[in-house]
Amino acid sequence: MRTGRGFLLALEGVDGSGKSTQAKLLAVSLLQQGRDVVLTREPTDGPVGQKLRRYLQSPGRNLTPREEVDLFLADRREHVDKLIKPALAAGRIVITDRYYYSTVAYQGALGLDPVEILAANEAFAPRPDLVFLLLIPVSQALARLQRPRQVSELAPYLEKVAAIYESLVGPHIQRVEAATNPQALHSTLLELTLKALGRLGGEGQ
Repeated sequence: MRTGRGFLLALEGVDGSGKSTQAKLLAVSLLQQGRDVVLTREPTDGPVGQKLRRYLQSPGRNLTPREEVDLFLADRREHVDKLIKPALAAGRIVITDRYYYSTVAYQGALGLDPVEILAANEAFAPRPDLVFLLLIPVSQALARLQRPRQVSELAPYLEKVAAIYESLVGPHIQRVEAATNPQALHSTLLELTLKALGRLGGEGQ
């Protein structure tokens, strides 16, 4: 499902792969080129998103995997309806730090069917024009984290998450080695983004 003439870009990968840093750098570079950019993230800053963030930062997980998915879906529906669809309809470039592929990977790693999770999301959420899947060894990603690890950041679990990310396919998914310095990675991502925008004949400008 696609909406309007905008451009939707998602950054995905395990915790510590550099998604947040790269999303911000991309937004700044595109804004400097005079493009109309919206930078967002998931979980969102809405009521459900804040509940999710508090839950994910807690010492343990007391919800079932299905209950977690339901919360992510509720947060995402609001995100899509209030921000993503209107921005795309207005021809804007939307950059999101995580999107529904995170739910596919992280809740799929808890034993749910990734294909089922993907279908539930794509029933209402616009498919991105471009997804950067940032690849990095789990051990290196965890070493980058400058905070106490959440329960979702244990190495065996993240290895399962990475395996599901690796299984994702589609012409819009670009796998990029992220085990490099942030500026070099940014240069690569910016080049790929500009090429993708060019293929759309200037949409999202």
